Amino acid sequence: MQQASDLRGGHPMLDFSSVLAAWPDFLGGLAMTAVLTLLSCTLGTLLGIACAWCRVYGSRVVRLAVASYVGFFRNTPFIVQIFFIYFGLPAIGLRMASLPAAIVALTINLGAYACEIVRAGIEATPRGKLEAAQCLGLGRWHTFTRVVLPPALSRVWPALTSQLLIIMLATAVCSLVSTAELSYVTNRIAAQTFRQFESHIVVTLLYLSLTIAFRRLLQWLGPRFVFGCAPIGGAR
Repeated sequence: MQQASDLRGGHPMLDFSSVLAAWPDFLGGLAMTAVLTLLSCTLGTLLGIACAWCRVYGSRVVRLAVASYVGFFRNTPFIVQIFFIYFGLPAIGLRMASLPAAIVALTINLGAYACEIVRAGIEATPRGKLEAAQCLGLGRWHTFTRVVLPPALSRVWPALTSQLLIIMLATAVCSLVSTAELSYVTNRIAAQTFRQFESHIVVTLLYLSLTIAFRRLLQWLGPRFVFGCAPIGGAR
């Protein structure tokens, strides 16, 4: 009704005053989105690395189990996965609040994709590097963490970065299970102010800014902390 009353010459007048007045709510939703992103990306990447190790070096049973997990979560929609965790698991007694359910869903979804990305980098490790590690007497753990993993991550970091950004944007789906992230807060503000268009312009710009900032953070972090240590053998 408010927007209809602002018609001038058949076109609605944009009014951001009531929407921008709710900036503390936007800030709270942005903070929740950041928390969801950081936790799920960290846990999901670690899960993906562990699963990639299992797929390359694990026993046949372990490889089959991990392949089944990866295949399931890579071939089903994320919205179905989060609904299953939040609405389905309580039927067997596993009840979670919306925030933990969102983190679990994002983590296991990312883990499945990260597994295949990291596995591709691991399998590209030159045979000579492994032989050199054996000659130096390195154990299996040190060979993987010092010789195999750093150059593997350097090879696949652009692809992994893209997947992490997709997970950040997927946090918007978590609003469907009442997680108070940015999309959820925006819908609430739009309903309160009757400014749907203006509210979604604001949230679009916030998501765009957050995506650009997160991409630059990942581009800065990769060479310094993820695969910045020179592996044995010099070349990455």
